[in-house]
Amino acid sequence: MRTRVLDYFNATLAKTFPEQRLFLKSDAGTRFIRLKPSGIAAGLGGAALVMSWTIGVTAIFLMDTIGSGNQREQSQRERAIYEDRLNALSRERDERAAEAVAAQERFNIALSQVSKMQSALLASEDGRAELEKGIEVIQNTLRKTMQERDGARRQQSELLAELENSEAEIGPTVARAKAMDGSVEFLANALEETAAERDEMEAFAAEEKAAADDLRLTLEINEDRNEQIFSRLEEAVTVSLEPLDKMFRAAGMPTDRILEEVRRGYSGQGGPLLPVTMSTSGGQARVDPTSERANDLLKELDRINLFRIAADKMPVAMPVKSAFRFTSPFGYRNDPKGAGRRMHAGVDFAGARGTPIYAAADGEVIFAGWQSGYGKLVKIRHAFGVETRYAHNSAIRVKVGQRVSRGDRIGDMGATGRVTGTHLHYEVRVNGNPVNPMTYIKAGRDVF
Repeated sequence: MRTRVLDYFNATLAKTFPEQRLFLKSDAGTRFIRLKPSGIAAGLGGAALVMSWTIGVTAIFLMDTIGSGNQREQSQRERAIYEDRLNALSRERDERAAEAVAAQERFNIALSQVSKMQSALLASEDGRAELEKGIEVIQNTLRKTMQERDGARRQQSELLAELENSEAEIGPTVARAKAMDGSVEFLANALEETAAERDEMEAFAAEEKAAADDLRLTLEINEDRNEQIFSRLEEAVTVSLEPLDKMFRAAGMPTDRILEEVRRGYSGQGGPLLPVTMSTSGGQARVDPTSERANDLLKELDRINLFRIAADKMPVAMPVKSAFRFTSPFGYRNDPKGAGRRMHAGVDFAGARGTPIYAAADGEVIFAGWQSGYGKLVKIRHAFGVETRYAHNSAIRVKVGQRVSRGDRIGDMGATGRVTGTHLHYEVRVNGNPVNPMTYIKAGRDVF
């Protein structure tokens, strides 16, 4: 049965592919190979299959080539767009830096104006106190002059009464009148002198009154000037305090506790012991509203100064000043080495190898060496429980125990430790807990 099927199949194929003989001639003789229809069909089928496979592979290769060309062009376009974006961000960063410098200059000018106004206020306050003392002296002199004038008038009335009594008795007692001629002449001279003194006192009182009016006018002018100075100083203080307070609150720092800590650290007082002085007026010194207002203003100025001292101790400066790329933010991210989604406790700034790295604030170096994962690491301890870390350095330029100031060079950018390329890993920790460093950097730029 099987042989019959094969014979039928060969007979069918023989109609399309007749049997062929392939002769092979050599020196030894001539041989031939008989090609059956099934062998011819199998050969042609294999050839067709190989041809089809070749055509398919060629088409796929051409499609991949065309597709990769499109992807390469798309990648180049995206790269150009990305570079344009980076250039725009760089220009924006430079503009923000220029604005920060301008804001710092404006703030310094405002502080100098506040200092000048404070000096003018103190000088005006001293002048006002001297004017008050002068007015008090003039008032005492006026009261004394008026008392002397009233006494002179009473004495004049008494002398006139005595003179009238003397004139009434002159008729019946001529002898007595002659005896009193000298007394009458004396009384007349005394009356003339008293009248002259009275006129002088009245003129002096008029002059003192005019001087008192001039002093009162001067005092009113000074009070108006003081009011203007106070208002401008209070406005300047308000404008200066608000961004400083906002900076610390944006960084998540309790301003009251920080200011109290700064106040305790800058609380030195002293001086030679002087004798005790007593007030001649008795009782406690009177505090007028102007003095209270000046004291309140001085307290606000002291608060601004405390804010500035605290700001100088915070890591608000950029640790990298040369060209760089911001390659990784703070928070959870996909690990660059494929370890899954992990917490990133700092920010990454990528730049050229050897790029200078600077301290973000004043502090003390507490670690400078190799630490697993961080590579070459520098740790700096600042005030208020703040610590900064600078990792993956190629070189370290400080040592443990060294005091550094903001802007001091502490290392060079590198690729030590667990990295994929050259960059700086920058951390800020408060009481050991990592916080976003950009919060401090942005807060500092908003003010300085």
